Amino acid sequence: MTDDHLARPISFDARYGEGVERALVLGGGGVVFVAWLTAYLGELERQGVAVGAAERVVGTSAGSVLATVIAAGRLHRFGRLIRVVEQRPALIGRLAPAAQLTPSQQRALDLFRNAADAAPDVVRAIGAAALAARTPGLNRLPYSVVLMTQTRRWPAHSLVVSAVDAYTGERLVLHHDAGVPLPRAVAASASVPGLFAPQPVGDRRAMDGGVSGTGIHADLVAGARRALVFPIVGDVPEGHMTMTPGGTAREIAALQATGTEVEVRHSRLPLTTNLMDPGEVPGALALGAQQAAEDAPELAAFWGRGH
Repeated sequence: MTDDHLARPISFDARYGEGVERALVLGGGGVVFVAWLTAYLGELERQGVAVGAAERVVGTSAGSVLATVIAAGRLHRFGRLIRVVEQRPALIGRLAPAAQLTPSQQRALDLFRNAADAAPDVVRAIGAAALAARTPGLNRLPYSVVLMTQTRRWPAHSLVVSAVDAYTGERLVLHHDAGVPLPRAVAASASVPGLFAPQPVGDRRAMDGGVSGTGIHADLVAGARRALVFPIVGDVPEGHMTMTPGGTAREIAALQATGTEVEVRHSRLPLTTNLMDPGEVPGALALGAQQAAEDAPELAAFWGRGH
């Protein structure tokens, strides 16, 4: 084990969010879900719901990109970038290579996709395959992170991103004081096994935070007064990508059991949506804004207005 204080067990009893007034939790789900989430949160802000006032913003996988943008106060600028994505398919290629995968890449990706749970041996096997895969260069994804977020520095102490040690299988919590450059931290959180190489994080190599069995890491806000949570899906019918049936619902219940008031929102994107298809982005943007306009009065009462 590496004594760098980056590994934290998934634990609601630890009450990692104690003392936090408002927390925002953003799961990952490809560029289409990020587009929906960008439009949703942007519309909430336009309606006066101060999502940017969160004292903790937790991002996992692609959600770590948007978490960075929110913590940096650049949500509306990012929204403009997302709106040109459908005209620039090459940007999608940087986030999820569309070219045919090598056998070693496909092996790692299949292990992740078909994982029915996050048992330690399962996570370590995925990590070993990710480390062995012949993927794009290590700097490709961090470069893309800078391109999208327009920052190389940790924007605020509120930002927390999750990742997984590809060798040990430990959950890693990366933040302002962890000593990890922001582009590396966010790239690590979004390094889907097989698509991208696990990123160097200190003396570790780290992969996508979703490999840990949770796509939201809600325990990192346990004990906060209130939390607004955005999972990509409410549930899975069978074990998939290390998530288990009912896992998200159990995670939300565990968060509520710590005394945190919780509001959960899901997109109404069709289940058949290809989350990496730029052609789906315009519809996701429109749907996100529409859902937020419907939800704004309720969430304003829950979250509060203004900064």
